[in-house]
Amino acid sequence: MRPVLAAVLTLLLLAACGRSGGDERPPEPGDRAVARVEQETIWASDVKREAVAQGLIGEGEPLDATSDLFRRVLDEVIDQKLLAREAERRGLDDSPLAQRRLAATRERILGDMLVETVVDSAISDQAVQALYDEQRRLARDSEELRARLILSPTREAAEAVVALLATGASFEAVAMERSIDDATRFNGGDLGYFTTDVMPEAYANALRGAAAGDTVGPFETEGGWAVLRVEDRRREQPPTLEQARPQIVRYLTYEEVRRLLERLRGGAEVEVLLTGDPLAVPGAPEEPASAAAEPAPAGKS
Repeated sequence: MRPVLAAVLTLLLLAACGRSGGDERPPEPGDRAVARVEQETIWASDVKREAVAQGLIGEGEPLDATSDLFRRVLDEVIDQKLLAREAERRGLDDSPLAQRRLAATRERILGDMLVETVVDSAISDQAVQALYDEQRRLARDSEELRARLILSPTREAAEAVVALLATGASFEAVAMERSIDDATRFNGGDLGYFTTDVMPEAYANALRGAAAGDTVGPFETEGGWAVLRVEDRRREQPPTLEQARPQIVRYLTYEEVRRLLERLRGGAEVEVLLTGDPLAVPGAPEEPASAAAEPAPAGKS
């Protein structure tokens, strides 16, 4: 029931702060009225905001007003408003506890709106591009390899693989037939492109200095005995801007929120009243001083 109560408190707060006496102006450009509860309009943006809050759609995703999801969330918003109205009728919003919870909800909403405003103004295509270019400049040049793997259970089996490859057998075919590495055997042992720093030490050591076309091994690994063929060596390919964008946006968001809070804390008087043991409960009975000095039972130390 806690999510329902939280929704009721939020709606009580919005009802108390935002009722406009029949004002039918859309709260957002292009918004549309989708329902009314006791003469109070529910807008499409209200339904979409509730869907985002529930994690049913992502921020910025569209929500078709003709979809089953929209209608389901609309029904929930209507129920929440009815619950909030009944809570008001019973005077539940006048209690000190309700007032504190409503105030906390208001602060959370306003804080979220401030963060959204600051982040939206800071995270632009130009900011993303600038950070991407900076990271490209700072990135160290490194090399990546593409290799194939045949993993055998014993050294003898791995040596038999090497002998078979020496006769001209296809590495891919042998990998599919004999490798015990289920993650790669069905694609001919292909490990894709990688840098040696992300590989187990045994692989990194074996591949050091190997050229494209070389067969390396057998060498012992944690999962068995490995034989590798180096397919290619090339300069590491950095991610494209679009591939890197989600991570860059997360970083810029974090940095903006951190700077905002740092500035606010620096300009405000904040006093933390906790003292002593952070787990201590105020008013709890203290343990007798003699308890720590009780002698151990006879025969024990």
